[in-house]
Amino acid sequence: MSDHDAKVAQNYSMYQQHIVPVSTYLGVFITLLIATGLTTWIAFQDLGKWNVIVALTIAVCKASLVVLFFMHAKYNKGLSRIALVGAIFWLGIMITFTLSDELTRNWGVPPHAWPGTIFPVVRHLLF
Repeated sequence: MSDHDAKVAQNYSMYQQHIVPVSTYLGVFITLLIATGLTTWIAFQDLGKWNVIVALTIAVCKASLVVLFFMHAKYNKGLSRIALVGAIFWLGIMITFTLSDELTRNWGVPPHAWPGTIFPVVRHLLF
């Protein structure tokens, strides 16, 4: 084998993609179907404040399976992993800001606030 052929073979193996067996895809697909059924069943159960937490936990597990196997994040290296970690970090920042806004608001509605303000606004818009 010449030096050129060895270089071509090395470059080819460097860019070769990982081939996932069909059985893995079927296993992940069946797991996603079971998790979807579990999500539907949980939606009809009265768990109080835990409904949202359980549903979001199942959703995060399903999203992780999709990203890891169908988007091949499990087999990627380098910059792809950095982008994935950056996206998860950015999602955490957005959730933190959203919750800090949501949890610090005063949601009490002052009594008789709407009847005194809505009619003048509607009258102004119509006439």
